[in-house]
Amino acid sequence: MAAERLQQGKKGQGGIVMAGRPYIYNGQGFSLLRDKNRFVLPNAFRPTVRESSGKDLLCLTTHDRWPCLVGFGLSRIEEFADELKEEQDLAIRAGKEFDADKRASDIYASYEVPFDGSGRFVLPEDLTALAGVTDQLYFRGNGRFFTVWSPESLYEMDDSWKAAQTACKSLAAKDLAKAGRK
Repeated sequence: MAAERLQQGKKGQGGIVMAGRPYIYNGQGFSLLRDKNRFVLPNAFRPTVRESSGKDLLCLTTHDRWPCLVGFGLSRIEEFADELKEEQDLAIRAGKEFDADKRASDIYASYEVPFDGSGRFVLPEDLTALAGVTDQLYFRGNGRFFTVWSPESLYEMDDSWKAAQTACKSLAAKDLAKAGRK
């Protein structure tokens, strides 16, 4: 399995990184739309994406169940074949239908979005439309990927999302105050 391959001795943020093991996205952040139609990838995720991709390149796609985007580095793509197999096995054991071709089409259709040294990137227009993005993004760590939300979409989620909704409101208030916006 790809996740079990090890490459000893490669230095990364926080110590030794084992190649083939998933990169973990932890934390949260917020970004307002800035000049030249750019958002900023938060510091909490930037080093991990950079290390995972080997360059300043962010992969973005839509989430399969939530009204948000999913972000990760290029190395995660190597895990997709194993994930597809696991999802198919789970569906078979549960007696559910599983369309492996459709699911593969969904997960292998991520956008490769470059960002600069300060984390600035342009969100592709169709992802903006699919996620209902206007001028604000909330980022939330989710382990092997992170989610990227339009605050309005997040606020429409049920009460099980209360912690994320509260964090988003707090971070938005701070960024809006800094930017002198209402």
